[in-house]
Amino acid sequence: MTPTPHTIHWLHHAGQHLGLVPTLGGGVAAWQLDRNSGKLDVWRPWAGDTDRYTLASFPMVPWSNRISTGGFDHDGKHYPMTPNRVGEPYPIHGDGWLQPWSIHQSADNTLEMTLTSLAYEGNPYTYHALQRFVLRDDGMDQTLTVTHTGEGSLPYGLGQHPWFLRSATTRLTAPVQGVWLSGADPLPTQHTTDFPPGWNPSAGMEVNGTLIDNAYTGWSGHASITWPEHQLKLTMAVPEIEQRGQNDGYNLLYRPPVGPAFCFEPVTHPIDAFHVPGHPGLRVLHTGESLTLHVEWRFHTPT
Repeated sequence: MTPTPHTIHWLHHAGQHLGLVPTLGGGVAAWQLDRNSGKLDVWRPWAGDTDRYTLASFPMVPWSNRISTGGFDHDGKHYPMTPNRVGEPYPIHGDGWLQPWSIHQSADNTLEMTLTSLAYEGNPYTYHALQRFVLRDDGMDQTLTVTHTGEGSLPYGLGQHPWFLRSATTRLTAPVQGVWLSGADPLPTQHTTDFPPGWNPSAGMEVNGTLIDNAYTGWSGHASITWPEHQLKLTMAVPEIEQRGQNDGYNLLYRPPVGPAFCFEPVTHPIDAFHVPGHPGLRVLHTGESLTLHVEWRFHTPT
């Protein structure tokens, strides 16, 4: 890892090692698992670059992915939004990932980070956010909560942006029902249940191939990633979606054509939901109200 002014805070439990970087967007530097051969990186490890896209994972709050048309309308008022990343024509992933967080340890196996955001760079959002990471004997519980502390109300969304290492045999399985196709932006242009070849993770799919940077709908709230060469399977579960039993969740898949990693992102709403009829997945919060995304990560041995 290259030298960096950003301190990594480590949590060790049950053969796991979790490194957090609160001053760099409340991001994750590494999540590792002890093996006989040494430490195995579950998420792509951070190399020390100040570009948040090189982190192992980062939170998306108070919205995920892109917002088009220069802003959004809510309750009869227009809220302008400006791009927040070089090379991106639209504001992306919220603003929590761009701000420093505070960190403290609430238990031997738990680290928490908090952020109070006050209309960051002119954004309309004023909120308090909490991240909680709990290492368990069989994996990790990861919670992200946002509370609207401004006046009136605004639409909110959440997401997590983990990068998974991939090999030639790595596979992703996630029961879904549809996908938003997109243009070159890549903003959504059409929803379909007719998946392009190699795009349907419901029965398992390759995580290497042509570019996918799209939102999936009708997600069951459960997914798994397998690395046969490591005899490792990692499951992801969002209990709130599973308990509803309606297969009405959303996730994002970013599969770059080249590189050592891919992203599978649990989110509360699809891309540019602010401009999709009905604003699917967005939650309008009034002062003092909160929205939570809780993810349960569990390790297994593939059968």
